[in-house]
Amino acid sequence: MKKQMSFMRPWAKGLFYTFAALCVGACSNQKAQRGAVVNEVAVMPVELGQTTLNSSYPVTIEGIQDVEIRPNVSGFITNVCVSEGDFVRKGQLLFELDSVQYKAAVETARASVLVAEASIATAELNVETRTELFEKSIISEYELQTAKNTLASAKASLAQAQAQLVNAQNNLSYTRVTSPADGVVGKIPYKVGSLVSASIATPLTTISDIANILVNFSMTEKQLLEFTREGGTMEEIIDAFPPVQLVLADGTLYKESGKVKTISGVIDPSTHAVRMQALFPNTRNVLRSGGTGNLLLPVTRDSLIAVPQLATFELQDKKFVYVVSDSSTLVSTEIQVLPQNDGQNYFVTAGLKPGVRIAVEGVALLRNGAKIKPITKAEADARVKNIVNQSAQSAQK
Repeated sequence: MKKQMSFMRPWAKGLFYTFAALCVGACSNQKAQRGAVVNEVAVMPVELGQTTLNSSYPVTIEGIQDVEIRPNVSGFITNVCVSEGDFVRKGQLLFELDSVQYKAAVETARASVLVAEASIATAELNVETRTELFEKSIISEYELQTAKNTLASAKASLAQAQAQLVNAQNNLSYTRVTSPADGVVGKIPYKVGSLVSASIATPLTTISDIANILVNFSMTEKQLLEFTREGGTMEEIIDAFPPVQLVLADGTLYKESGKVKTISGVIDPSTHAVRMQALFPNTRNVLRSGGTGNLLLPVTRDSLIAVPQLATFELQDKKFVYVVSDSSTLVSTEIQVLPQNDGQNYFVTAGLKPGVRIAVEGVALLRNGAKIKPITKAEADARVKNIVNQSAQSAQK
């Protein structure tokens, strides 16, 4: 039996001890009804204390920068250089488009520049010649000015040709679509041979910078006042927020803590909620843009009474405890509790005063108005342990 107990899982042991305690309470109740003894019940005094609880908010996750990739020019895709989910660096090649027409446009523009330069050279010679003739009074000022105007026009044509060359070179460079930032490649809906342009409805892909992740959540106006009641500048208010935790979609807790970074200056009149963002590091690339989860924001509260959940019982959706009077009589007492709890205790906001004693074990077998013999939790645990040991010894025999 001892060997079996030693390998028993912790939760099974807890059930066994609780069952033993209930059995002892039941036996004591039967004896009390016969007038033999008064039921022994573990009790504890309740006191005010400071408690930190987590408020949970549903969230959506997005990269700190999600960039839609679209081509600047039209063309057929000739090469897809990355795959979905790849991590890319700023400037890395993502797609290549058919560049034949754009290379031809560059050559045409370059030729136009050469023609314009030649025209300027001719116009300059003409101006030089006509200037000499004008100085010798062979030609009129009108003819000289006409030559100068022709030179100015040639220079303007050169500037225009050079601009067209720059534009053609840019269009040619746009046939190589590169990443504007470090990040992870999203969905790629287009394949080699697809005709794309700057006006396509669906982008070539999306690059998500997920080195840091933004977590979007909303807080009610009343909840926000708990953190901003002291006021101050926006920076001071944000700095006053404690570090936050993130519960992932599978229920696990994200290892890194985050920090509230932005608070909307406008309360949504339809929901009376404020949009907020928290920033989380993502050094191990666990988080992905578009994910979901829950944000845990710790709230410290003063002057709260904590009572074990096992010390409570419910009637018609209301919570009760057994208060032990000065005459050791049980008094069923309704309590009000916070919606948040730590999984083991409820935190009372009304119904109990500091210093009163409550029954903490076997409340399902207790009755309002019953007389008990109060004992400590330690005494009750020792009694249960003794019963377990006796049962183990009997089983061995």
